[in-house]
Amino acid sequence: MFVGVLELDVLLGDVRSLKQKRSVVRPVLAELRRKFEVAVSEAGHLDLHRRALLGVACVAVDAGHATEVLDRCERLVAARPELELLSARHRMLGPEDE
Repeated sequence: MFVGVLELDVLLGDVRSLKQKRSVVRPVLAELRRKFEVAVSEAGHLDLHRRALLGVACVAVDAGHATEVLDRCERLVAARPELELLSARHRMLGPEDE
């Protein structure tokens, strides 16, 4: 079993409040869950209006499949016009990791 983790640091467009931030971030998280059946959450920059740190996790039988799913998640977020992807970090945990 492999667990792939993706951390996406994004800059939001014209957002002036935390309420507006939620209205931008929530649909992105819902789309990732729906399309790729991954676990997602806003995991950082919680008090900043224009920044969000999104965490994505995927469990798969092999590392290749997990990597493919996370790459597709990254491309979806990068393609959203209301977001600017600042950085993406991947990590893979496998059977040898304890």
